[in-house]
Amino acid sequence: MTKIIFFCIFSFVFSSYSQDVKKHKWENRVLLVFTHKKNDEIFNKQISNLLKEKKGLTERKLIIYQFVKDQYSINFDSKWLLSSLKKNKYKTESENFKVVLIGLDGGVKLEQTSFLSTKKLFTIIDGMPMRRNEIRNK
Repeated sequence: MTKIIFFCIFSFVFSSYSQDVKKHKWENRVLLVFTHKKNDEIFNKQISNLLKEKKGLTERKLIIYQFVKDQYSINFDSKWLLSSLKKNKYKTESENFKVVLIGLDGGVKLEQTSFLSTKKLFTIIDGMPMRRNEIRNK
């Protein structure tokens, strides 16, 4: 009985830390950035590059999720939380680094295992029909 209660409490607490990119559907685009270790050179270059373009990220309604093993951070927050996102949906264990762009409709628009320039990222987003409507309606 004690094991069942512990399991229920653990499941509840662990799931409360879980993030769900589906909650952003129709509200925000999402960029998932995965790595195995925080000091990975490509990961740090990617995050630094994105940090320089905060205005462009905001204009494009882009939320950044950073994943390192079983932790995640949102939009460059220095606070890291436990992650229960099933990374295997977006990333395999053999991939040391990966970026995944998810559109407003919740669909995967780009998957890449190398550095993604903000120029390429913004070009892809700006070519999306909903983004073109956003630009027209400004």
